[in-house]
Amino acid sequence: MMIALALASLLATTSAEVQEPSPGETVTHLQEVEVIGRPLDDLIQGFVNEVAAPNRGRQLARWPGPVCVGAGNLIPETAQFVVDRVSTVAADMGLRPGAPGCRPNILIVATHDPDGMAQQMVAQRRRHFLMGGSGMDRGRSRLNAFQTSDQPVRWWAISMPVDSDTGQRAVRVPGECQGSCSSIYDFAPIISVRTPSQLHSQIVDDMSRVVVIIDMNQMEDVTALQLADYVAMVSLAQIDPEADTGRYASILNVFEDPGMTPSLTDWDLAYLQGLYDADRTRAIPRASRFEVASSIRRAHERLRTRTDADDSSR
Repeated sequence: MMIALALASLLATTSAEVQEPSPGETVTHLQEVEVIGRPLDDLIQGFVNEVAAPNRGRQLARWPGPVCVGAGNLIPETAQFVVDRVSTVAADMGLRPGAPGCRPNILIVATHDPDGMAQQMVAQRRRHFLMGGSGMDRGRSRLNAFQTSDQPVRWWAISMPVDSDTGQRAVRVPGECQGSCSSIYDFAPIISVRTPSQLHSQIVDDMSRVVVIIDMNQMEDVTALQLADYVAMVSLAQIDPEADTGRYASILNVFEDPGMTPSLTDWDLAYLQGLYDADRTRAIPRASRFEVASSIRRAHERLRTRTDADDSSR
């Protein structure tokens, strides 16, 4: 009953008053960055370096195709709102939402005992959290942090190195095999390699599963839209739970100052669009971050052009 009442109140509150930053605090809005004395490219690269959290030894991953969002332990109206909003943001990035009845690859669970929920999920399906293959997860220490986090929302993402041409898995998953499972070739994927290059890679990283746990004890001050947009940001991109984004106007700051970020900001949208527009075939992981930053720059230019057009039409 307490969960239902809390979520009903959450859903009923669909907007937040915009508050002024505290004295001495500077928050960077994307449309204002060219006038504060710091080059836009430096700000973009700083934001990417702060929030991006690829898996160990891998490049930034993104969803390759249909995104199926599921929500549990929420009243139906709130669950539908969150699922629809995350799916809408995914569609805006060019992703196709899963068909009705699809098996969720983004699972959102609300609870008043987030540590217990996280520990139970890991204990029951540990292999789903620690895949055991190269570059599929963030490792044991990060998983321990996921189970004991004090954040209002925590998340765990699994990604998969794949062939950029075929989408075929490019690494062996322990315990899985194909065919008769009688030969070593049934356990290890075989990739037809194109002409080798030191600058470009045939292997890219696709997100394959995300679990998001919401601590309902810390949801009093945020709206349903803010919560859904926060979940969209951390489930559609690999976001560092420890990122310090206080200098930027981002939905990632919503639990520190709910009044400042009523929804996804221009920084957030440019980051997501940059990630999903970027060329992912760079062979050097650091180069992929620069490619995402360049793509964000182009997204910023589109946002500014659209804003200028809107202003001139008034």
